[in-house]
Amino acid sequence: MEKRTFFDQEISLLGLGTMRLPVKNGEKGEIHREAASAIFDYALRHGINYIDTAYMYHNGNAEAFTGDILSQYDRKSYVLATKMPAWLAHSEAGIERIFEGQLKKLKTDYFDFYLCHNLNIPYYPYFKKYKALEYLARKKEEGLIKHLGFSFHDTPEVMKQFLTDFDWEFGQIQLNYLDWEMQKAKEQYQLLTDKKLPVIVMEPLRGGALATLCPDAVTHLKKTHPTKTLAALGLRYAAQLPNVMTVLSGMSTIEQLKENIETMDHFAPLSKEEQKDLDIALALYKENKMIPCTGCRYCDGCPQGVDIATLFEINNHYRLGGSTWTYVQEYESVTASAHEDNCTACGKCVEKCPQGLDIPALLAETGEMIKEAYRNN
Repeated sequence: MEKRTFFDQEISLLGLGTMRLPVKNGEKGEIHREAASAIFDYALRHGINYIDTAYMYHNGNAEAFTGDILSQYDRKSYVLATKMPAWLAHSEAGIERIFEGQLKKLKTDYFDFYLCHNLNIPYYPYFKKYKALEYLARKKEEGLIKHLGFSFHDTPEVMKQFLTDFDWEFGQIQLNYLDWEMQKAKEQYQLLTDKKLPVIVMEPLRGGALATLCPDAVTHLKKTHPTKTLAALGLRYAAQLPNVMTVLSGMSTIEQLKENIETMDHFAPLSKEEQKDLDIALALYKENKMIPCTGCRYCDGCPQGVDIATLFEINNHYRLGGSTWTYVQEYESVTASAHEDNCTACGKCVEKCPQGLDIPALLAETGEMIKEAYRNN
């Protein structure tokens, strides 16, 4: 496994993310222990040593599961990262409660990397209000945190403000060949690099979307690079940047894991030809007018019960050339109380969305598309 040295540690260029572990019966909170355990075991035996989890993942079950698995391994054989969701603390005491609970769930005496989760304009006030930064700084002084950083979902202008507020050691950003310009990942990467802060990459394949793209883009890349997979091209795009410490991938199957490990075992930056063809594929992808939703489900908890992520996923399947009949069937599999016509455009989902999507407008657009599908079905 390709490794890079940061903070005098060798860190695997591919990191194991735990947001998309295999589940049972389609239930996000019910981790399939046997399948997920096999992923951890294979990853650790094949050189992955950076493990990323969070308080919220898998409805709060990811940390405890991760702790159970990692307790079987030498603590020095892996690098562990988790995150503080200050908006869920409700008080200063809540910050301590969450942190102490994470130590217990993850069965560890310290965190190698600890992040302020989802640092953006809506959530940053909670870190200030509950004095989370001061608390975490004390934990670092006590040795319970080795390196303190943040995960970020906002604009470069906002990042500039946050970078002056605290003595950060690293930053985690969404970086891929679609968001390099669309979400201004280029500017975010450069801001961190200029500050000499290592970059952890999340969503290198944008929730799997860049591993499938669209038929026209796939046809082009298969014609020009028949032996290269879309996932490998996407991972290499992110990993080729010199200030990237590790590229996180939420792998749900052993097959995905094996492919990604092979990519990083024999890592090579993209050639000029590969980059050119990837640019062409991206242009074809954008022409399909996809909703750029990663399926992260930060928008869950709609006051009206709208299942935003599922509706967008179904919509995107249709946009990618799916049949009208399939679109209608998938739409009807979602309970009526979770349909887009229940949206009141309150805007709460927009505040939560890491992509900054105008969700009410996209739901209205989805409603028009499904109406047309019913007419043509």
